[in-house]
Amino acid sequence: MSDVPSQNPAHPMSRRKVLQAGSLGLLGLSMADVAGWRHAAAHAGIPSPRPKSVIYIFLTGGPSQHDTFDMKPEGPAEFKGEFSPIDTQTPGLQICEGLPLLAQRSKQWALVRSLSHMESGHQEGTYVMLTGRSAIPSSFRSSKPQSIDWPSIVAVAGHATERRNNLPSSVVLPEKIVHSNQGVYPGQFAGLMGSQHEPWFIDATDKPHAYHSYSGAFPQYLFDLHKGELSDKLNWRFEVPNLSLPEGVFDARFQQRMDLLDIVEQQRRQLEIKAAATGYDRVRQSAISLMGDAKVRHAFDVRKADPKTLARYGDNSFGWSLLMARRLVEIGVNMVQVNLGNFGSWDLHGNNFKNLKDYLFPPTDLAVSGLLDDLQESGMLDDTLVVMAGEFGRTPKIFNVAPNIYKTPGRDHWAPLQSVWFAGGGVRGGTIIGASDRNGAYPTVDMQTPENFAATIYHALGIPREAVWHDAASRPYHVYQSDPIEGLFA
Repeated sequence: MSDVPSQNPAHPMSRRKVLQAGSLGLLGLSMADVAGWRHAAAHAGIPSPRPKSVIYIFLTGGPSQHDTFDMKPEGPAEFKGEFSPIDTQTPGLQICEGLPLLAQRSKQWALVRSLSHMESGHQEGTYVMLTGRSAIPSSFRSSKPQSIDWPSIVAVAGHATERRNNLPSSVVLPEKIVHSNQGVYPGQFAGLMGSQHEPWFIDATDKPHAYHSYSGAFPQYLFDLHKGELSDKLNWRFEVPNLSLPEGVFDARFQQRMDLLDIVEQQRRQLEIKAAATGYDRVRQSAISLMGDAKVRHAFDVRKADPKTLARYGDNSFGWSLLMARRLVEIGVNMVQVNLGNFGSWDLHGNNFKNLKDYLFPPTDLAVSGLLDDLQESGMLDDTLVVMAGEFGRTPKIFNVAPNIYKTPGRDHWAPLQSVWFAGGGVRGGTIIGASDRNGAYPTVDMQTPENFAATIYHALGIPREAVWHDAASRPYHVYQSDPIEGLFA
């Protein structure tokens, strides 16, 4: 079984060819495969974890480990920065003073302080952390997603988990990761798996991708990254105006969907096995669900949530995004990736401490804490793994890389070390895995990789260890590229 993509794989099948094929792989519905894996595992006496949901909070730009979850107050002066550590509810665990609400909830979450890879460029680091693959293939092209890219974690999760109802298995919100000057980042998509396995991308906002001018959460916390000043606007859109299924499944207009359903109907009559017929039923039901289900519309209508809920999460795009993710998980989506701050909000080469203190910490601390409280009170926390990471960490040394642009200094990109945050889903709260050196530059104990990170997500979702996905030429690839992070789960 190969895990190295061909440089010239067959082009992904067109939508019409997929529909006309009438196979069990129709539209990415892999329930039969998943059921078969689980049956085989049970028959062999291998325990299978109870399936859970995952919310992956991706902090675009790369947050600093020094200024969040791995502070070095005893380290060199040029590394420490302006923030002080505060105690948490976990004895011996301190985090940044800018995250007081999370500090109060430390018994619900765990830290991995030793995740490391080698890609310190934004596009490469994003690719690595969204695909769970440390090695950048020679076929990689910046700002050019390709059908030969490795599939994203969220795409693999959507393919390899059973649908719990008629909704897509995986979702990305509130927008794709787009650099205002460079374009769309690779690593977010289904890649080799084919477009029929894309996660459902929800573009909920019309805020422009001018990240230097409009970084962070709106309203109230949107800032100019270069100037370190508020650049807010009250009338950016945040909603889901049109409910449509993922690209590669149905076109945007209702009539086109129904035309495609008619093709499925014709092919269904030719299918000889029951599983394929079930797949057809799910296709038709999915279209109906997404166009008319009141629960689905409620999940998206976050700006009209009751005042208490909005106060808990924060009445801004960070809060709305995590509230939407929580509601989608509640109604049956298996994995939701939330891009928190598109693009580069956490890319603080300069104005680091002011931007964190005034614009990034307040909405993030509130929204993530609100999510934890909401999941706990609703009884969903034990079955929902929440993870938070960026594409990399940041340099120990504080300096001003561009004095002509930034008023005050910051930190540069740093792939060798970042802290990754986990909560819920059976995670042992208060746990610290791994450690870094005195300078906060390199792991010293229990180094983890993006492969371990991805495997942890797959494990939490209940995906069997022998699970595979296939490319457009039907070549199999292992889902797991390493072991889940040891000691994280109770």
